[in-house]
Amino acid sequence: MAYIYNPSKSLVNRRKLRKDEPLTEKVLWSKLRNRGLLGFKFRRQYGIKNYIVDFCCSEVQLIIEIDGDSHYVDEQTVSKDRARQKDIEALGFIFLRFTNKDIVENLEGVSEVISKKLKELIHNLT
Repeated sequence: MAYIYNPSKSLVNRRKLRKDEPLTEKVLWSKLRNRGLLGFKFRRQYGIKNYIVDFCCSEVQLIIEIDGDSHYVDEQTVSKDRARQKDIEALGFIFLRFTNKDIVENLEGVSEVISKKLKELIHNLT
């Protein structure tokens, strides 16, 4: 079976994305890093297959994506996002999507949604 998590061919792109991450990703990362949310380990700019996701908690297979304005303007981008998500979900991952506005205006609410989903997923594992 092919190596599908953090493939080495995406290493340079993942590093670049971490270095140049948008403010909203930095803000959410400040909540998720160092097991800051219910003790779950998240990774940022995580590679899955040929894709790179914003944040991933492998333990419960949860992916968090922050969508900027460009994700809603161009139909081609929306279509690519849907196909990408469907492909990754086929591996058993679950997506939570937030907008830049959600992060800036309601970080605590976003944290609550993520916490609720983590509790739900860990409950389903037991």
